[in-house]
Amino acid sequence: MKFTLGIALSPLDQLTELARTAEECGFASIALPDSLFYSEHVSAAYPYTPDGSRFWNADTPWPDPMVAAGAMGAVTSTIRFYTQVLKLDPRNPLLLARQIGTVAALTGNRFGLGVGLGWSPEESHWCGQPFSDRGARADESIEILKRILAGGMVSFHGKHFSFEKLQMSPAPTEPVPFYVGGHSEPALRRAARIGDGWSSAMIGFDDLRSTITRLGELRAEHGRAHLPFEIQAVCIDRPGLDGFRQQAEIGVTDAIVVPWRRFDATLQEKRDALRRFADRFVGPLASAG
Repeated sequence: MKFTLGIALSPLDQLTELARTAEECGFASIALPDSLFYSEHVSAAYPYTPDGSRFWNADTPWPDPMVAAGAMGAVTSTIRFYTQVLKLDPRNPLLLARQIGTVAALTGNRFGLGVGLGWSPEESHWCGQPFSDRGARADESIEILKRILAGGMVSFHGKHFSFEKLQMSPAPTEPVPFYVGGHSEPALRRAARIGDGWSSAMIGFDDLRSTITRLGELRAEHGRAHLPFEIQAVCIDRPGLDGFRQQAEIGVTDAIVVPWRRFDATLQEKRDALRRFADRFVGPLASAG
């Protein structure tokens, strides 16, 4: 099992040092959260808390994940970065392709794209996009991104996006992996059909196990069961060495963790927590693997 550091809600001035420490401690990746803005009122419930409320406020830091990856990539050499997950719905795929290609080049192909639809109608509407057909537009966006990032001249003519031949250079010298987020049946189908992996939000072990089973069924339906596939999990009720081993047994390949207990922990407290976590879990599980 690999371990990924979740940096959500961390102040921006901590990010580069956290990246250095995570790399030193043997973490495989850093998960980059995404939120465009905090709207005073929202017209939809947040789907991953029991009461639908947001667990952050207007002053919570949310750096742009592409900029954050570039900054952290500049001070590291081996650790990878992936969005967990980037909201496709408010974004234009051509502008997004330019950002992804640049980050992939600057980090030496150490970047993966985790994608989701987004849950806030305001983020879509106020960025000039409709919210109702976001699934169909996401499918087109992913196809566009994959074509452009593969290099060479490409064109696209779909229902939601259309353009004549164009090329963005430099293209990544290795394929950018795509990880699909979301717990709904359409999201799982999208992950099985086009993804290099699936990325969870906060989830319990029993639900995680049934979701992994369902992903296996869907991947078999699409003739993709033989291909490598990442399972990135934020499992909330299987802590400890035995818990991580149980996650690995059901198919988790990448455990996303936050080793410190308080969002307001100092940088030194977070670095100390990373080292303790690595001693207890990253080293032993890597040795056993």
